[in-house]
Parts: sequence; C-alpha cells; structure tokens
Amino acid sequence: MPDVLLEAKGLTRHFRIGGLRGRSLHAVDDLDMAISDREVVALVGESGSGKSTVARLLTMVYRPTKGEIFFRGKPVSQLRRRRDLLAYRGQVPMVFQDPFSSLNPAHTVGYVLTRGLKLHRRELGRRERQAEAERVLETVGLVPPAQVMSKYPYELSGGQRQRVGFAQALSYRPKLIIADEPVSMLDVSIRIGLLNVMARLRDEEMVSVLYITHDIASARYVSDRVLVMYAGHLVEYGPVEEVLQEPVHPYTQLLLSAVPDPRAPLGVTPPDVGEPPRVVDPGEGCRFRWRCPLAAQVCSQATPRLELVSPGHRAACHVNAPASTSTIATEVGS
Repeated sequence: MPDVLLEAKGLTRHFRIGGLRGRSLHAVDDLDMAISDREVVALVGESGSGKSTVARLLTMVYRPTKGEIFFRGKPVSQLRRRRDLLAYRGQVPMVFQDPFSSLNPAHTVGYVLTRGLKLHRRELGRRERQAEAERVLETVGLVPPAQVMSKYPYELSGGQRQRVGFAQALSYRPKLIIADEPVSMLDVSIRIGLLNVMARLRDEEMVSVLYITHDIASARYVSDRVLVMYAGHLVEYGPVEEVLQEPVHPYTQLLLSAVPDPRAPLGVTPPDVGEPPRVVDPGEGCRFRWRCPLAAQVCSQATPRLELVSPGHRAACHVNAPASTSTIATEVGS
C-alpha cells in the first residue's frame, strides 16, 4: 500500500457572522480524509459545499477552527515560522481556479517561474533556475519553452495560462498539488488536455493531486478515488469506479443523474426539490434532508456517520448505508 502523504482528522472551519454574538457559517465540519503517494483524489461537490475552504485549510491560508492536518505524519499546525510555512507550501502548492487573475500581467512567464524558484529552491543558481523553468514548461506541454518564457499572460490562452500554473507548482518539487477547479473556466474542448497533465504528473513526476471539481464526469476520467462533499460534510468516498457505478448516498446519485446522457428519454429530471444547503448554525441532522427523496424522521434528529459499504468505500446515510437498516426498520415499526 502507498504511504499516506497528507491526512486531515476532524478538520473544521467555522466563520462568524455578525460579530461575537452572531451566528456561525459551518463551511467544513469534522472532515477526515487522506491522500497517498502518487494518487489523484477528486473532491466533488456543488458550489457552496466547502471544497475551496478545504483547499485553503490544507494550504494553511486558513487556520482550522478544530482538527489537525498531518503531512508525512507531522502536524502542520506547529508550523509558525515563515521559513517553515514557505517550505510546506512548496511541498503542497496550489493551482487556482481563475487562470486570468492568478498570473501577474506585468511580468513574463519566465519571471514568474524563476522568481518562484528563487523563493522555494534557493540552492539553484540563475542558469539552473532558467533550465528548470524550461523543463517544467515542457513537462506540462508548453513548447518551445524558451519562447513561452518570453510571453506575457495576455499573449496566452486560458488553457496555456493554467498550464503555467501547473508548471509553477511543479517547479517547487512538490509532493502534492492542490488544484482548485482548474478546468472550470476553460472551454470543454481543451479541458481534457489539463486532465491529462494531472495524470502525467502522477505517473511520470510521482506527484499526488487533490483535484477539486463540481464535474463528476471529469473526476471519473482522471482520479483514483473520489470524495463527495455536501454542505461542509463528507457524505461518501471510495474508489472512483465503485462509487460512481454503485453510489450509496442520495446526493452522489443526484450528481450522477445530472450528468448529460444523450440516451436518456426526454423529460426525465433528477428528484431534487432544489432547497439550498443550510450551513448557518445547521444543528444536528443530515444536511441533505431538505432535498432528499428518501428522508426519514431520523434524518432530522442525528447527523449520519460514514459507514463501511465495502473495503475502502464509505457513505453517511441513515437510509441507504448498510449499518442504518436496523435503525430505519425500528423507526418504521414504531
């Protein structure tokens, strides 16, 4: 089994609304997850589910309200000095969603890459930084690299800019790249190229990737495992083919039903009443119950736990999870 690279235990982040006595927005609640060496993990969910907050927690942009992050078995919360944080962020860099604002328009691609190398890999000289910048550009498919180095961001397409983002992250010699919706702002025709870049980084550069997306179809294409998140809770996870072929949680089923299928009959729509997730002081209970066609009384009384469905596959559902059968039967009988 591959070694665990990064692990989160009980990861929680709440945001205060309206001052000290105001309410709390529960962006992430009690999240447990792990990413191994040379693995692409997809974190899937709709807008507002907490995916980007998880990315910012893992990169130490936000400090968690509760819980801990472990990198190579060591707690990340102990990193307080600037040098230690810089070293960690070099190991776990981030590729941002918007390729049009993530690069400084006043500087060339070469300047952006070599400046990052100067900060994160101080052992390299000027010529070595130049050579490394050209190498990572070629790795992500930007050729000829010497010509790309001289270009400004406005001279590049959105897909090329996003490849520069991956090149910049790769130049730090990372162990894990966190890619936050890296293809959502790109044309459908060029998304596959970026997904192939992530697969190549895993297979050839031995880099793990946390691929954050709302597109469950692209998650299936590139990832080894999938984590499904809704309203701050992890509701299902497991090997990507097993979860997507035999989904247990109704929210996972809803995401799959929303994938366009040209063979489906006209007029068939997923069973979704359209209630938005409630994450401000949500209290106990399943947060998907407002939209769930299977909701039972117990769903409003207790928050479901992740139960084992099969080896490596867990789901948090009072109705569909295997461990919940006796609970529902008792409720119906009463």
